[in-house]
Amino acid sequence: MGDPTATDDDDGDDEDFDTVTLGILEPLTGEFSALGAERMQGNELGIEWVNESDEFDFEFEYEEFDTQTNPATASREAEEAIEDYGANFLTGAISSSSALAVADIAGREGAVYTPGAADISITGSECNEYVFRFETNTAQMTEVMAQWTYDELGDQIFYHIADYVYGESVRDEFEKRMESISGSYENVGETASDPGSTDFDAFITQIQNAADEADALVVGMTGADLAIFLSQAGERGLQDDIPIVTTTASFTPVRGGAGLGAVGTYSGIRYSHDLDTGDNQEFVEAYQEKFDGELPDNFSRVGFESIRMLARGIQEAGSRDPDVVKDVLGGLQHETIFGPNEFRECDGQAVNPVWMGELVEPDDGDVADVEILTGLDGEEAIPDCEETGCER
Repeated sequence: MGDPTATDDDDGDDEDFDTVTLGILEPLTGEFSALGAERMQGNELGIEWVNESDEFDFEFEYEEFDTQTNPATASREAEEAIEDYGANFLTGAISSSSALAVADIAGREGAVYTPGAADISITGSECNEYVFRFETNTAQMTEVMAQWTYDELGDQIFYHIADYVYGESVRDEFEKRMESISGSYENVGETASDPGSTDFDAFITQIQNAADEADALVVGMTGADLAIFLSQAGERGLQDDIPIVTTTASFTPVRGGAGLGAVGTYSGIRYSHDLDTGDNQEFVEAYQEKFDGELPDNFSRVGFESIRMLARGIQEAGSRDPDVVKDVLGGLQHETIFGPNEFRECDGQAVNPVWMGELVEPDDGDVADVEILTGLDGEEAIPDCEETGCER
């Protein structure tokens, strides 16, 4: 790899450039490290796809930075990527708190950033003009979850959330949608655990004690936290007492960590390797070829398509100047694994479809399979621009 700070033109606003410098910020260690490793594979495949394609007049050079699932660390690593490595483009960070910290640095330093976290505020109240997100946000996800829950289970909801910005976002967005659907919706109780918790016994007891009053339990957690919760819930038979509805139980690392304890749980679905949309099957084939038959999951598709959409914006702009690229990316049409898509001009959010599914007994092994129950297209799922709180 050559000198990452070397440019043909000091301000990067040129039509003849060979390389673009990219800083990749992922939780390579810490509680979200399994999800970070998965997204890193998507990043690598996306970079390879760009660098080997005749579609682009440049190649990506990149360096990895470990956010450690820690906002303060994520901020320091983002600053290092920009100031020491010379990256004008950033991608990554799965924890919403870390992604918000990186987004703040990107906005202040003028670096285009494609985050991997779902909290609505990233492209909502805390948005800035340098942030473009392919990850499906909690507002899009809870749209299909709330509609399905109301239709199939009811409107008396108990919540258990991880006590940080993502968990709060799940609860708030789900409540907003239930209130718009049902005139009798009620939050009948709530528990919250610290991120990184490993013992949910007391919370499960509290939920079971309230099960007669609730139609469903909505869980706002992800990663290892959710896997451990579902495993312990399965051991206690919580699914027999109350239907469990989650945002991310369909993720492969969550299902793997929860084992058969996750069977009978319902989950929003952001991505499935079985989708016959866009060029998803070409992506799946390339992913399996590169990673020894492994199937892509949510965060690998986020990494891959974030890189690819960013590259097309740079190519369309004919520049590696982030100020030029950001003005092109908003509203630019892309062919993606979901079919035609874009980062909206109003908030930088991709217009992604969403699905609702159930975790079911596998044909073999001890990891639950996922059965898709229903879905919404991208325009049905995404909030109107006026509702996001984003002012770009």
